[in-house]
Amino acid sequence: MKKIFFPRIGAFPFNNLLAVLINLAIAYVVYMIARIAFVLENWDLYSAGWDTLSTSDLLSGSLRFDTSAILYTNALWIILMLLPLHIKERPWWHTMCKYIFIVFNSLALFLNLSDAVYSRFTGRRTTATFFSEFSNEGNLSDILFTEILNHWYLLLLFLVLIALLVLFYVKPKNTPINSQNSHISHHKTKYYLTNSLALLIAIPLSIGGMRGGFTTAIRPITISNANQYVNSPTEAAIVLNTPFSLIRTIGKKPFVVPDYMPDSQMDALYTPLHSSNNAILQSGNKNVVILIVESFGREYTGFFNPGQPSLTPFFDSLAAHSLTFQYSFANGRKSIDGMPSILSSIPMFVEPFITTSSSLNDISGIAGLLAPKGYSSAFYHGAENGSMGFQAFARTTGFQHYLGRNEYGADSRFNGDNDFDGTWAIWDEPFLQFFALSLNDLSEPFVSALFTASSHHPFNIPDKYRSRFPEGDLPIHKCIRYTDYALQRFFHTASQQPWYNNTIFVITADHTNASSHDQYRTSLGVFSVPVVFFDPSGSLPRGMQNTVAQQIDILPTLLSLLGYDQPYIAFGKNLLADENWAVNYCNDIYQYVEDSLLLLFDGQQPVALYNYLSDPLQKNNLLDNSEFKIQNSEIIDHLTLRLKAIIQSYMQRMVHNQLVVRPEKK
Repeated sequence: MKKIFFPRIGAFPFNNLLAVLINLAIAYVVYMIARIAFVLENWDLYSAGWDTLSTSDLLSGSLRFDTSAILYTNALWIILMLLPLHIKERPWWHTMCKYIFIVFNSLALFLNLSDAVYSRFTGRRTTATFFSEFSNEGNLSDILFTEILNHWYLLLLFLVLIALLVLFYVKPKNTPINSQNSHISHHKTKYYLTNSLALLIAIPLSIGGMRGGFTTAIRPITISNANQYVNSPTEAAIVLNTPFSLIRTIGKKPFVVPDYMPDSQMDALYTPLHSSNNAILQSGNKNVVILIVESFGREYTGFFNPGQPSLTPFFDSLAAHSLTFQYSFANGRKSIDGMPSILSSIPMFVEPFITTSSSLNDISGIAGLLAPKGYSSAFYHGAENGSMGFQAFARTTGFQHYLGRNEYGADSRFNGDNDFDGTWAIWDEPFLQFFALSLNDLSEPFVSALFTASSHHPFNIPDKYRSRFPEGDLPIHKCIRYTDYALQRFFHTASQQPWYNNTIFVITADHTNASSHDQYRTSLGVFSVPVVFFDPSGSLPRGMQNTVAQQIDILPTLLSLLGYDQPYIAFGKNLLADENWAVNYCNDIYQYVEDSLLLLFDGQQPVALYNYLSDPLQKNNLLDNSEFKIQNSEIIDHLTLRLKAIIQSYMQRMVHNQLVVRPEKK
């Protein structure tokens, strides 16, 4: 077959270079097929806005990122193919080159197809932090095997494409330079000149392709460049590829201090230093229980979606008797983003805080801040102790006790590993019962936090509940129903405990998950989680507040409610004060919400502005309207400066280890 397509490959003067070009073209085809599979696998995420995307932009963007990834992953192979040394004209050399090409491109294909499944849970292509995120997990092989079975068609595609790589790979048909056949031998001078020239041509072309351009004015492209080819940050993964995302983030420092403005101006616009208590209410030495519910997005609730079928009847009833916020958002897309956001008021910018070197900074958290006030503390997570780095983070931020799968197994009141879900953790229902009862062992006042696990991929529930909580439109729906029931049982048990009426409960989610509604698939919608404060004693106002809330607001709001009187660092705000904003980061785009407006900022300039209340699907970019920009320039400047101040303050404190208030030197 190759002879039909490439009949004169052996007669071409630059046959090695021609073979390189043909094989690289095959690699492009493989990358593009993998991209099509990626889009089809995640079609529900992209279908709503697909008709507004430019085909030419998608194609040019995809080729740009694929070129970079292909040249990076095939750099060794290209050099070996084009070295001006006659030893490489022996058959064994080109056999070696063939297998190098097959192995590296098969690995790239595997990464791209794997991300077709994994990226829907993270909202982006996988970066180098993946390896540190899951460094403590021992069940990844089981999960991988399960996903291979669930997505057998991607495995089949993987094998077919590898077979095509092997079948269509082109070897140059060169004759060794010392051959005795004078008719086909190359003259030494001609041989070295042509091969040296081929290498000299390939080197600058490859460098330019890796960088994403050939002029000195062009900086090497990064993940953020993908946003210029799509309409929304959530669509950036379409034009990117996973090898590029990994390569571009290996060894990179995520936090760089921008020079947007003088520090004095920055502090006037925004400061994370909370120095006074401006709470309307003060609840004294109340206990605090924070429930971080896995993947518990606002989309699944009836309380936040009147008129839609609800998966969470108990949560809906609880929220109706709680202090809730109509526009509430997560500050990250992963579980390891939720921990710092909720417990330490540290949002995710660029990369998960826990996986960066800044996690070694001095940091505070709700438990550590309340400890000097006489609070005992404990963190609960039903997974293997140490999983996801939660135990380390809990200890770093001041939690005195950590109770996980080990402690659950040691409690004779429960069934130990018989309640293990087989993948991640103890099922939510029994572990929440363990949580409710073991809080009696803490001295009051106490602060505790629990991270649930059952509403997590691979989306299973206990066998005894399969008929009670049937499959929904999405695999996660039955898990949300089960977890809502587990929460109901928890509050029933907690209400019988002596500490219950003296406790403030906070219910939120670590992040969102799969969506079936377009308004929850936008760059802002994918962050929609509940933020709910419940006080059984009734000391808090009840009902829906027309306020913008976020995970990083939980810490300062709680400290304000408790009358905390010491200065501290928190990037969020007190929800009982007169502020109405939120911030998050989506595929290299910062998003800033203030009142009804949503600003998208690429680190240098605003790229979009939406009224997310009247335009929940983010279809009308107000910055495209020149008249609007002129008439509202002050508003746009205000939003931009405010966001710049938040970013600069965040980066400055990360880089210079300024995440806690230090005693003044006398």
